[in-house]
Amino acid sequence: MGSVDDKIKALKAQEAKILAMGGDKLVAKQKEKGRLTARERLDRLFDKGTFREIDMFVKHRCVNFGMQKVEIPSDGVVTGHGLVEGRPVFAFAQDFTSRAGSLGEMHARKICKVMDLAIKAGVPMIGLNDSGGARIQEGVDALCGYGDIFYRNSLASGVIPQISAIMGPTAGGAVYSPAMTDYVFMVKNSSYMFITGPEVIKSVTGESITFEDLGGALAHNEKSGVAQFACEDDADTLEQIRRLLAYLPANNMEDPPRVDTGDDPHRSDPALDKIIPDSPNAGYDIKAVIASIVDKGEFLEPHAHFAQNIVVCFARLNGRVVGIIANQPKVLAGCLDIDASDKATRFIRFCDAFNIPLLTIADVPGYLPGSQQEWGGIIRHGAKLLWCYSEATVPKLLLITRKDYGGAYIAMSSRHLGADMAFAWPSAEIAVMGAAGAANIIHRKEIQGADDPKAKRQEKIKEYEDLFSNPYSAAGRGYIDAVIRPAETRARLIDALEIMCTKRELRPPKKHGNIPM
Repeated sequence: MGSVDDKIKALKAQEAKILAMGGDKLVAKQKEKGRLTARERLDRLFDKGTFREIDMFVKHRCVNFGMQKVEIPSDGVVTGHGLVEGRPVFAFAQDFTSRAGSLGEMHARKICKVMDLAIKAGVPMIGLNDSGGARIQEGVDALCGYGDIFYRNSLASGVIPQISAIMGPTAGGAVYSPAMTDYVFMVKNSSYMFITGPEVIKSVTGESITFEDLGGALAHNEKSGVAQFACEDDADTLEQIRRLLAYLPANNMEDPPRVDTGDDPHRSDPALDKIIPDSPNAGYDIKAVIASIVDKGEFLEPHAHFAQNIVVCFARLNGRVVGIIANQPKVLAGCLDIDASDKATRFIRFCDAFNIPLLTIADVPGYLPGSQQEWGGIIRHGAKLLWCYSEATVPKLLLITRKDYGGAYIAMSSRHLGADMAFAWPSAEIAVMGAAGAANIIHRKEIQGADDPKAKRQEKIKEYEDLFSNPYSAAGRGYIDAVIRPAETRARLIDALEIMCTKRELRPPKKHGNIPM
Protein backbone atom coordinates (compact mmCIF):
# COMPACT_ATOMS: atom_id res chain seq x y z
CA MET A 1 0.00 0.00 0.00
CA GLY A 2 2.91 2.35 0.72
CA SER A 3 3.39 4.86 3.50
CA VAL A 4 1.61 8.18 3.84
CA ASP A 5 4.88 9.90 2.85
CA ASP A 6 4.97 7.86 -0.35
CA LYS A 7 1.40 8.84 -1.14
CA ILE A 8 2.15 12.50 -0.55
CA LYS A 9 5.17 12.23 -2.86
CA ALA A 10 2.97 10.61 -5.50
CA LEU A 11 0.46 13.45 -5.11
CA LYS A 12 3.19 16.03 -5.58
CA ALA A 13 4.48 14.21 -8.65
CA GLN A 14 1.03 14.19 -10.22
CA GLU A 15 0.54 17.86 -9.39
CA ALA A 16 3.91 18.76 -10.89
CA LYS A 17 3.04 16.94 -14.12
CA ILE A 18 -0.27 18.78 -14.39
CA LEU A 19 1.25 22.14 -13.46
CA ALA A 20 3.65 21.76 -16.38
CA MET A 21 0.56 22.08 -18.63
CA GLY A 22 1.37 21.24 -22.26
CA GLY A 23 5.09 21.04 -21.59
CA ASP A 24 8.04 23.42 -21.94
CA LYS A 25 7.90 23.60 -25.74
CA LEU A 26 4.23 24.59 -25.96
CA VAL A 27 4.49 26.93 -22.97
CA ALA A 28 7.41 28.69 -24.68
CA LYS A 29 5.34 28.99 -27.86
CA GLN A 30 2.56 30.63 -25.85
CA LYS A 31 5.04 33.12 -24.42
CA GLU A 32 6.45 33.89 -27.89
CA LYS A 33 3.00 35.16 -28.85
CA GLY A 34 3.16 37.64 -25.96
CA ARG A 35 0.54 35.70 -24.00
CA LEU A 36 0.58 34.50 -20.41
CA THR A 37 -0.29 30.89 -19.61
CA ALA A 38 -3.66 30.02 -18.10
CA ARG A 39 -2.14 29.61 -14.65
CA GLU A 40 -0.17 32.87 -14.87
CA ARG A 41 -3.36 34.66 -15.83
CA LEU A 42 -5.19 33.34 -12.78
CA ASP A 43 -2.28 34.28 -10.54
CA ARG A 44 -2.48 37.86 -11.83
CA LEU A 45 -6.27 38.04 -11.65
CA PHE A 46 -6.51 36.98 -8.00
CA ASP A 47 -4.92 38.49 -4.91
CA LYS A 48 -1.52 36.89 -4.37
CA GLY A 49 -1.75 33.38 -2.92
CA THR A 50 -5.55 33.22 -2.77
CA PHE A 51 -6.37 31.08 -5.83
CA ARG A 52 -7.62 27.60 -4.96
CA GLU A 53 -7.88 25.16 -7.84
CA ILE A 54 -10.58 22.52 -8.09
CA ASP A 55 -10.86 19.56 -10.49
CA MET A 56 -7.13 19.54 -11.21
CA PHE A 57 -7.17 15.79 -11.82
CA VAL A 58 -10.15 15.61 -14.16
CA LYS A 59 -9.49 13.57 -17.32
CA HIS A 60 -11.36 13.24 -20.60
CA ARG A 61 -13.20 10.02 -21.41
CA CYS A 62 -12.87 10.06 -25.20
CA VAL A 63 -11.68 6.86 -26.93
CA ASN A 64 -12.32 7.93 -30.51
CA PHE A 65 -9.41 8.33 -32.97
CA GLY A 66 -6.87 7.00 -30.47
CA MET A 67 -7.72 9.66 -27.86
CA GLN A 68 -7.52 7.07 -25.08
CA LYS A 69 -3.72 7.35 -25.43
CA VAL A 70 -3.74 11.16 -25.22
CA GLU A 71 -3.26 12.87 -21.85
CA ILE A 72 -4.54 16.45 -21.54
CA PRO A 73 -3.50 18.11 -18.25
CA SER A 74 -6.61 19.30 -16.36
CA ASP A 75 -8.43 18.58 -19.65
CA GLY A 76 -7.33 21.94 -21.00
CA VAL A 77 -8.97 24.25 -18.47
CA VAL A 78 -7.99 25.45 -15.00
CA THR A 79 -10.91 26.17 -12.65
CA GLY A 80 -11.23 27.42 -9.10
CA HIS A 81 -11.86 30.38 -6.82
CA GLY A 82 -9.97 33.11 -5.02
CA LEU A 83 -10.12 36.69 -3.83
CA VAL A 84 -10.02 39.92 -5.84
CA GLU A 85 -9.32 42.87 -3.56
CA GLY A 86 -10.41 40.61 -0.72
CA ARG A 87 -13.73 39.67 -2.33
CA PRO A 88 -14.52 36.09 -3.49
CA VAL A 89 -14.72 35.23 -7.20
CA PHE A 90 -14.94 32.01 -9.24
CA ALA A 91 -13.03 31.70 -12.51
CA PHE A 92 -11.85 29.41 -15.26
CA ALA A 93 -8.91 29.83 -17.64
CA GLN A 94 -8.59 27.76 -20.79
CA ASP A 95 -5.09 26.39 -21.35
CA PHE A 96 -4.05 26.71 -25.00
CA THR A 97 -0.87 24.72 -24.34
CA SER A 98 -2.95 21.63 -23.52
CA ARG A 99 -4.52 20.40 -26.74
CA ALA A 100 -5.18 24.04 -27.79
CA GLY A 101 -7.61 24.44 -24.90
CA SER A 102 -10.17 22.55 -26.96
CA LEU A 103 -13.54 22.04 -25.31
CA GLY A 104 -14.78 18.52 -24.73
CA GLU A 105 -17.21 16.84 -22.34
CA MET A 106 -15.11 17.01 -19.15
CA HIS A 107 -13.63 20.42 -19.99
CA ALA A 108 -17.18 21.78 -20.21
CA ARG A 109 -18.24 19.92 -17.09
CA LYS A 110 -15.46 21.64 -15.12
CA ILE A 111 -16.63 25.05 -16.33
CA CYS A 112 -20.26 24.21 -15.51
CA LYS A 113 -19.28 23.16 -11.99
CA VAL A 114 -17.68 26.52 -11.13
CA MET A 115 -20.58 28.37 -12.74
CA ASP A 116 -23.02 26.41 -10.57
CA LEU A 117 -20.94 27.12 -7.49
CA ALA A 118 -20.72 30.84 -8.34
CA ILE A 119 -24.52 31.04 -8.62
CA LYS A 120 -24.99 29.17 -5.33
CA ALA A 121 -22.42 31.31 -3.53
CA GLY A 122 -23.63 34.54 -5.11
CA VAL A 123 -20.22 35.69 -6.35
CA PRO A 124 -18.95 36.91 -9.74
CA MET A 125 -17.90 34.46 -12.46
CA ILE A 126 -14.94 35.21 -14.73
CA GLY A 127 -14.00 33.26 -17.84
CA LEU A 128 -10.57 33.59 -19.47
CA ASN A 129 -11.05 32.25 -23.00
CA ASP A 130 -8.16 30.91 -25.08
CA SER A 131 -9.28 27.89 -27.09
CA GLY A 132 -9.09 26.29 -30.50
CA GLY A 133 -12.79 25.49 -30.22
CA ALA A 134 -14.72 22.25 -29.94
CA ARG A 135 -12.71 19.04 -29.54
CA ILE A 136 -13.78 17.43 -32.80
CA GLN A 137 -12.84 13.92 -31.67
CA GLU A 138 -15.58 14.08 -29.01
CA GLY A 139 -18.33 14.87 -31.50
CA VAL A 140 -21.71 15.73 -30.05
CA ASP A 141 -20.35 15.58 -26.48
CA ALA A 142 -18.44 18.79 -27.24
CA LEU A 143 -21.58 20.45 -28.61
CA CYS A 144 -23.47 19.31 -25.51
CA GLY A 145 -20.76 20.96 -23.40
CA TYR A 146 -21.26 24.32 -25.11
CA GLY A 147 -25.02 24.09 -24.68
CA ASP A 148 -24.67 23.33 -20.97
CA ILE A 149 -22.49 26.44 -20.56
CA PHE A 150 -24.90 28.67 -22.51
CA TYR A 151 -27.78 27.50 -20.35
CA ARG A 152 -25.89 28.48 -17.20
CA ASN A 153 -24.96 31.85 -18.69
CA SER A 154 -28.68 32.50 -18.99
CA LEU A 155 -29.41 31.27 -15.45
CA ALA A 156 -26.65 33.44 -13.99
CA SER A 157 -27.61 36.56 -15.95
CA GLY A 158 -28.88 39.27 -13.63
CA VAL A 159 -27.98 37.13 -10.60
CA ILE A 160 -24.18 37.39 -10.52
CA PRO A 161 -21.83 39.50 -12.65
CA GLN A 162 -20.35 37.48 -15.52
CA ILE A 163 -17.16 38.71 -17.15
CA SER A 164 -15.34 37.22 -20.15
CA ALA A 165 -11.82 37.89 -21.36
CA ILE A 166 -10.88 36.83 -24.88
CA MET A 167 -7.14 36.17 -24.60
CA GLY A 168 -6.52 34.15 -27.74
CA PRO A 169 -8.66 32.52 -30.42
CA THR A 170 -12.41 32.13 -29.87
CA ALA A 171 -14.37 30.93 -32.87
CA GLY A 172 -17.61 29.25 -33.91
CA GLY A 173 -19.93 28.26 -31.08
CA ALA A 174 -17.32 29.28 -28.52
CA VAL A 175 -18.11 32.96 -29.08
CA TYR A 176 -21.65 32.72 -27.75
CA SER A 177 -20.87 32.18 -24.09
CA PRO A 178 -18.80 35.40 -23.88
CA ALA A 179 -21.53 37.22 -25.81
CA MET A 180 -24.07 36.10 -23.19
CA THR A 181 -21.98 37.48 -20.32
CA ASP A 182 -22.13 41.05 -19.03
CA TYR A 183 -18.73 42.35 -20.14
CA VAL A 184 -16.25 41.18 -22.76
CA PHE A 185 -12.57 42.17 -22.63
CA MET A 186 -10.28 41.64 -25.62
CA VAL A 187 -6.52 41.93 -26.09
CA LYS A 188 -5.28 44.05 -28.98
CA ASN A 189 -3.41 42.10 -31.69
CA SER A 190 -3.65 38.91 -29.64
CA SER A 191 -7.29 37.82 -29.48
CA TYR A 192 -10.13 37.42 -31.93
CA MET A 193 -13.75 36.28 -32.13
CA PHE A 194 -15.80 35.23 -35.14
CA ILE A 195 -18.45 32.73 -36.16
CA THR A 196 -16.72 31.82 -39.43
CA GLY A 197 -13.03 32.44 -40.04
CA PRO A 198 -11.22 34.14 -42.92
CA GLU A 199 -10.67 30.86 -44.80
CA VAL A 200 -14.38 29.96 -44.82
CA ILE A 201 -15.33 33.50 -45.80
CA LYS A 202 -12.83 33.39 -48.66
CA SER A 203 -14.16 30.07 -49.96
CA VAL A 204 -17.83 31.06 -49.72
CA THR A 205 -17.89 34.75 -50.64
CA GLY A 206 -14.46 35.37 -52.17
CA GLU A 207 -13.75 38.11 -49.62
CA SER A 208 -10.17 38.30 -48.31
CA ILE A 209 -9.79 39.56 -44.77
CA THR A 210 -7.30 39.14 -41.93
CA PHE A 211 -8.06 37.61 -38.54
CA GLU A 212 -7.53 41.00 -36.88
CA ASP A 213 -9.74 42.96 -39.28
CA LEU A 214 -12.48 40.34 -39.10
CA GLY A 215 -12.66 39.70 -35.38
CA GLY A 216 -9.85 41.46 -33.53
CA ALA A 217 -10.17 43.60 -30.42
CA LEU A 218 -10.72 46.88 -32.24
CA ALA A 219 -13.12 45.34 -34.76
CA HIS A 220 -15.40 44.22 -31.93
CA ASN A 221 -14.89 47.33 -29.80
CA GLU A 222 -15.39 49.88 -32.59
CA LYS A 223 -17.63 48.21 -35.19
CA SER A 224 -19.75 45.38 -33.80
CA GLY A 225 -20.00 46.42 -30.15
CA VAL A 226 -19.63 42.77 -29.09
CA ALA A 227 -16.73 43.68 -26.76
CA GLN A 228 -16.66 46.51 -24.23
CA PHE A 229 -12.93 46.78 -23.48
CA ALA A 230 -9.83 46.72 -25.72
CA CYS A 231 -6.71 46.11 -23.63
CA GLU A 232 -3.01 46.43 -24.42
CA ASP A 233 -1.88 42.97 -23.30
CA ASP A 234 -2.79 40.10 -20.94
CA ALA A 235 -1.60 41.93 -17.83
CA ASP A 236 -3.59 45.07 -18.69
CA THR A 237 -6.69 42.95 -19.34
CA LEU A 238 -6.53 41.30 -15.94
CA GLU A 239 -5.93 44.63 -14.20
CA GLN A 240 -8.93 46.17 -15.99
CA ILE A 241 -11.12 43.25 -14.86
CA ARG A 242 -10.03 43.91 -11.27
CA ARG A 243 -10.95 47.59 -11.72
CA LEU A 244 -14.40 46.69 -13.03
CA LEU A 245 -15.09 44.28 -10.17
CA ALA A 246 -14.42 47.08 -7.67
CA TYR A 247 -17.58 48.84 -8.90
CA LEU A 248 -19.84 45.77 -8.82
CA PRO A 249 -21.78 43.97 -6.09
CA ALA A 250 -21.18 40.25 -5.66
CA ASN A 251 -24.77 39.49 -6.68
CA ASN A 252 -28.20 40.99 -7.29
CA MET A 253 -29.17 40.89 -3.61
CA GLU A 254 -26.33 43.20 -2.55
CA ASP A 255 -25.52 46.86 -3.08
CA PRO A 256 -22.26 47.84 -4.79
CA PRO A 257 -19.34 48.35 -2.39
CA ARG A 258 -19.18 51.85 -0.91
CA VAL A 259 -15.68 53.33 -0.65
CA ASP A 260 -14.45 56.39 1.24
CA THR A 261 -12.71 58.27 -1.56
CA GLY A 262 -11.88 61.29 0.59
CA ASP A 263 -13.44 63.67 -1.94
CA ASP A 264 -15.55 66.47 -0.39
CA PRO A 265 -19.21 65.82 -1.27
CA HIS A 266 -19.91 69.56 -1.22
CA ARG A 267 -16.99 70.46 -3.48
CA SER A 268 -17.94 72.97 -6.18
CA ASP A 269 -16.29 73.60 -9.53
CA PRO A 270 -16.64 77.11 -10.98
CA ALA A 271 -15.18 75.84 -14.28
CA LEU A 272 -18.51 74.15 -15.00
CA ASP A 273 -20.18 77.58 -15.11
CA LYS A 274 -18.23 78.26 -18.33
CA ILE A 275 -18.11 74.83 -19.98
CA ILE A 276 -21.20 75.32 -22.17
CA PRO A 277 -20.21 77.25 -25.36
CA ASP A 278 -22.14 80.41 -26.24
CA SER A 279 -22.86 78.99 -29.69
CA PRO A 280 -25.64 76.37 -29.51
CA ASN A 281 -23.97 74.42 -32.31
CA ALA A 282 -20.54 74.21 -30.68
CA GLY A 283 -19.46 70.99 -29.05
CA TYR A 284 -17.80 70.32 -25.71
CA ASP A 285 -16.53 67.19 -24.01
CA ILE A 286 -19.13 65.63 -21.71
CA LYS A 287 -16.36 63.56 -20.11
CA ALA A 288 -14.99 66.81 -18.63
CA VAL A 289 -18.37 67.35 -16.97
CA ILE A 290 -18.38 63.79 -15.63
CA ALA A 291 -14.82 64.09 -14.31
CA SER A 292 -15.72 67.33 -12.50
CA ILE A 293 -18.76 65.83 -10.80
CA VAL A 294 -17.59 62.36 -9.70
CA ASP A 295 -15.26 61.43 -6.83
CA LYS A 296 -11.61 62.21 -7.62
CA GLY A 297 -12.55 62.63 -11.28
CA GLU A 298 -12.27 58.85 -11.73
CA PHE A 299 -14.56 56.73 -13.86
CA LEU A 300 -14.40 53.43 -15.77
CA GLU A 301 -15.83 53.56 -19.27
CA PRO A 302 -17.06 50.39 -21.00
CA HIS A 303 -17.65 50.62 -24.77
CA ALA A 304 -15.31 53.61 -25.03
CA HIS A 305 -14.71 52.95 -28.75
CA PHE A 306 -18.29 52.13 -29.78
CA ALA A 307 -21.12 54.62 -30.48
CA GLN A 308 -19.06 57.48 -29.10
CA ASN A 309 -22.02 59.87 -29.41
CA ILE A 310 -23.07 58.46 -26.03
CA VAL A 311 -20.90 57.74 -22.99
CA VAL A 312 -21.58 55.08 -20.37
CA CYS A 313 -19.37 54.66 -17.32
CA PHE A 314 -19.11 53.61 -13.69
CA ALA A 315 -18.09 56.21 -11.11
CA ARG A 316 -18.69 57.15 -7.49
CA LEU A 317 -20.57 60.00 -5.85
CA ASN A 318 -19.62 60.37 -2.19
CA GLY A 319 -18.33 56.79 -2.31
CA ARG A 320 -21.53 55.33 -3.78
CA VAL A 321 -21.29 53.62 -7.17
CA VAL A 322 -23.39 55.10 -9.97
CA GLY A 323 -23.85 54.20 -13.60
CA ILE A 324 -23.68 57.27 -15.83
CA ILE A 325 -25.27 57.61 -19.29
CA ALA A 326 -24.41 60.87 -21.08
CA ASN A 327 -24.81 62.26 -24.58
CA GLN A 328 -21.48 63.35 -26.09
CA PRO A 329 -22.00 66.70 -27.89
CA LYS A 330 -18.65 66.53 -29.67
CA VAL A 331 -19.62 63.35 -31.59
CA LEU A 332 -22.62 63.57 -33.97
CA ALA A 333 -23.79 66.48 -31.76
CA GLY A 334 -24.82 63.87 -29.19
CA CYS A 335 -27.65 62.55 -31.37
CA LEU A 336 -29.20 59.20 -30.51
CA ASP A 337 -28.83 56.52 -33.16
CA ILE A 338 -29.15 52.72 -33.39
CA ASP A 339 -25.79 51.90 -31.82
CA ALA A 340 -26.06 54.54 -29.09
CA SER A 341 -29.51 53.23 -28.16
CA ASP A 342 -28.22 49.65 -27.91
CA LYS A 343 -25.15 50.69 -25.95
CA ALA A 344 -27.14 52.68 -23.39
CA THR A 345 -29.89 50.06 -23.15
CA ARG A 346 -27.54 47.22 -22.22
CA PHE A 347 -25.76 49.38 -19.65
CA ILE A 348 -29.03 50.51 -18.04
CA ARG A 349 -30.29 46.93 -17.75
CA PHE A 350 -27.02 45.80 -16.16
CA CYS A 351 -27.06 48.61 -13.61
CA ASP A 352 -30.70 47.99 -12.74
CA ALA A 353 -30.08 44.25 -12.33
CA PHE A 354 -27.25 44.91 -9.87
CA ASN A 355 -28.68 47.77 -7.81
CA ILE A 356 -26.49 50.49 -9.30
CA PRO A 357 -28.23 53.92 -9.34
CA LEU A 358 -28.41 55.72 -12.67
CA LEU A 359 -27.32 59.26 -13.46
CA THR A 360 -28.28 60.52 -16.92
CA ILE A 361 -26.66 63.66 -18.34
CA ALA A 362 -28.66 64.90 -21.31
CA ASP A 363 -27.56 67.17 -24.14
CA VAL A 364 -29.36 65.71 -27.15
CA PRO A 365 -30.78 67.50 -30.21
CA GLY A 366 -32.76 64.45 -31.32
CA TYR A 367 -32.40 61.20 -33.24
CA LEU A 368 -29.90 60.90 -36.08
CA PRO A 369 -31.85 61.34 -39.35
CA GLY A 370 -31.36 59.26 -42.49
CA SER A 371 -32.68 56.32 -44.47
CA GLN A 372 -30.01 53.94 -43.14
CA GLN A 373 -31.11 54.66 -39.59
CA GLU A 374 -34.77 54.16 -40.45
CA TRP A 375 -34.17 50.96 -42.43
CA GLY A 376 -31.84 49.72 -39.73
CA GLY A 377 -34.68 49.96 -37.23
CA ILE A 378 -34.03 53.12 -35.20
CA ILE A 379 -37.67 52.92 -34.08
CA ARG A 380 -37.16 49.43 -32.66
CA HIS A 381 -33.72 50.19 -31.20
CA GLY A 382 -34.83 53.54 -29.82
CA ALA A 383 -37.81 51.86 -28.18
CA LYS A 384 -35.38 49.69 -26.19
CA LEU A 385 -34.03 52.81 -24.52
CA LEU A 386 -37.50 54.00 -23.55
CA TRP A 387 -38.30 50.50 -22.31
CA CYS A 388 -35.23 50.09 -20.15
CA TYR A 389 -35.40 53.49 -18.47
CA SER A 390 -39.06 52.80 -17.71
CA GLU A 391 -38.29 49.30 -16.45
CA ALA A 392 -35.41 50.33 -14.16
CA THR A 393 -36.36 50.60 -10.48
CA VAL A 394 -33.01 51.79 -9.08
CA PRO A 395 -32.69 55.48 -8.14
CA LYS A 396 -32.70 57.53 -11.35
CA LEU A 397 -31.24 61.04 -11.46
CA LEU A 398 -31.33 63.36 -14.47
CA LEU A 399 -29.17 66.37 -15.29
CA ILE A 400 -29.92 68.44 -18.40
CA THR A 401 -26.99 70.59 -19.44
CA ARG A 402 -28.12 72.06 -22.76
CA LYS A 403 -30.36 70.76 -25.58
CA ASP A 404 -33.05 68.22 -24.74
CA TYR A 405 -35.42 68.08 -27.66
CA GLY A 406 -38.41 66.04 -28.76
CA GLY A 407 -38.58 62.29 -28.43
CA ALA A 408 -34.94 62.24 -27.39
CA TYR A 409 -35.90 64.36 -24.35
CA ILE A 410 -38.36 61.69 -23.32
CA ALA A 411 -35.89 58.86 -24.03
CA MET A 412 -33.04 60.27 -21.92
CA SER A 413 -34.53 59.37 -18.54
CA SER A 414 -37.16 62.08 -18.44
CA ARG A 415 -39.49 62.46 -15.48
CA HIS A 416 -42.15 60.78 -17.63
CA LEU A 417 -40.11 57.54 -17.75
CA GLY A 418 -39.65 57.56 -13.99
CA ALA A 419 -36.72 59.85 -13.19
CA ASP A 420 -36.82 60.38 -9.42
CA MET A 421 -35.08 63.74 -9.40
CA ALA A 422 -34.42 65.96 -12.39
CA PHE A 423 -32.05 68.93 -12.48
CA ALA A 424 -31.24 71.42 -15.21
CA TRP A 425 -28.55 74.00 -15.74
CA PRO A 426 -29.68 77.53 -16.74
CA SER A 427 -28.31 76.73 -20.23
CA ALA A 428 -30.84 73.89 -20.64
CA GLU A 429 -33.24 74.04 -23.60
CA ILE A 430 -36.24 71.72 -23.19
CA ALA A 431 -38.57 71.79 -26.19
CA VAL A 432 -40.22 69.74 -28.90
CA MET A 433 -37.50 70.88 -31.31
CA GLY A 434 -34.98 73.65 -31.90
CA ALA A 435 -36.29 77.19 -32.13
CA ALA A 436 -35.44 77.63 -35.83
CA GLY A 437 -37.29 74.49 -36.90
CA ALA A 438 -40.24 75.28 -34.69
CA ALA A 439 -40.57 78.82 -36.03
CA ASN A 440 -40.48 77.53 -39.62
CA ILE A 441 -43.37 75.18 -38.92
CA ILE A 442 -45.56 77.27 -36.62
CA HIS A 443 -45.18 80.59 -38.45
CA ARG A 444 -44.56 79.43 -42.02
CA LYS A 445 -47.32 81.50 -43.65
CA GLU A 446 -46.60 84.56 -41.54
CA ILE A 447 -42.90 84.45 -42.43
CA GLN A 448 -43.54 83.86 -46.14
CA GLY A 449 -46.05 86.75 -46.29
CA ALA A 450 -43.88 89.27 -44.45
CA ASP A 451 -42.24 92.24 -46.17
CA ASP A 452 -38.93 91.09 -44.71
CA PRO A 453 -39.17 87.27 -44.30
CA LYS A 454 -35.67 86.98 -42.83
CA ALA A 455 -36.33 89.53 -40.10
CA LYS A 456 -39.77 88.04 -39.36
CA ARG A 457 -38.20 84.57 -39.08
CA GLN A 458 -35.61 85.83 -36.58
CA GLU A 459 -38.38 87.51 -34.60
CA LYS A 460 -40.36 84.27 -34.38
CA ILE A 461 -37.26 82.27 -33.50
CA LYS A 462 -36.58 84.69 -30.62
CA GLU A 463 -40.20 84.39 -29.53
CA TYR A 464 -39.95 80.58 -29.40
CA GLU A 465 -36.59 80.71 -27.59
CA ASP A 466 -38.01 82.99 -24.92
CA LEU A 467 -40.96 80.65 -24.46
CA PHE A 468 -39.37 77.19 -24.59
CA SER A 469 -35.58 77.26 -25.12
CA ASN A 470 -34.90 77.38 -21.41
CA PRO A 471 -35.47 75.13 -18.39
CA TYR A 472 -38.16 77.26 -16.78
CA SER A 473 -41.18 76.13 -18.77
CA ALA A 474 -40.50 72.50 -17.78
CA ALA A 475 -39.67 73.55 -14.21
CA GLY A 476 -42.96 75.44 -14.10
CA ARG A 477 -44.77 72.17 -14.80
CA GLY A 478 -42.75 70.30 -12.16
CA TYR A 479 -40.95 68.19 -14.78
CA ILE A 480 -37.66 69.67 -13.55
CA ASP A 481 -37.17 69.72 -9.78
CA ALA A 482 -34.52 72.43 -9.66
CA VAL A 483 -32.57 74.71 -11.96
CA ILE A 484 -29.07 74.73 -10.49
CA ARG A 485 -25.81 76.56 -10.97
CA PRO A 486 -23.40 74.23 -12.83
CA ALA A 487 -20.66 74.74 -10.23
CA GLU A 488 -22.92 73.23 -7.55
CA THR A 489 -23.89 70.14 -9.54
CA ARG A 490 -21.85 67.62 -7.55
CA ALA A 491 -23.34 68.60 -4.21
CA ARG A 492 -26.92 68.59 -5.52
CA LEU A 493 -26.54 65.17 -7.15
CA ILE A 494 -24.96 63.67 -4.05
CA ASP A 495 -27.74 65.00 -1.83
CA ALA A 496 -30.34 63.56 -4.22
CA LEU A 497 -28.56 60.20 -4.35
CA GLU A 498 -28.29 59.99 -0.58
CA ILE A 499 -31.99 60.66 -0.03
CA MET A 500 -33.02 58.23 -2.78
CA CYS A 501 -30.61 55.40 -1.95
CA THR A 502 -33.31 53.61 0.05
CA LYS A 503 -35.81 53.78 -2.83
CA ARG A 504 -38.20 50.85 -3.22
CA GLU A 505 -40.49 50.51 -6.21
CA LEU A 506 -42.90 47.65 -6.97
CA ARG A 507 -44.15 46.66 -10.40
CA PRO A 508 -47.08 44.48 -11.55
CA PRO A 509 -46.29 40.75 -11.28
CA LYS A 510 -45.36 39.12 -14.60
CA LYS A 511 -43.03 36.49 -15.95
CA HIS A 512 -41.16 39.06 -18.05
CA GLY A 513 -41.95 41.80 -20.50
CA ASN A 514 -41.46 41.52 -24.26
CA ILE A 515 -38.66 44.01 -24.89
CA PRO A 516 -38.60 45.29 -28.51
CA MET A 517 -35.51 43.38 -29.63
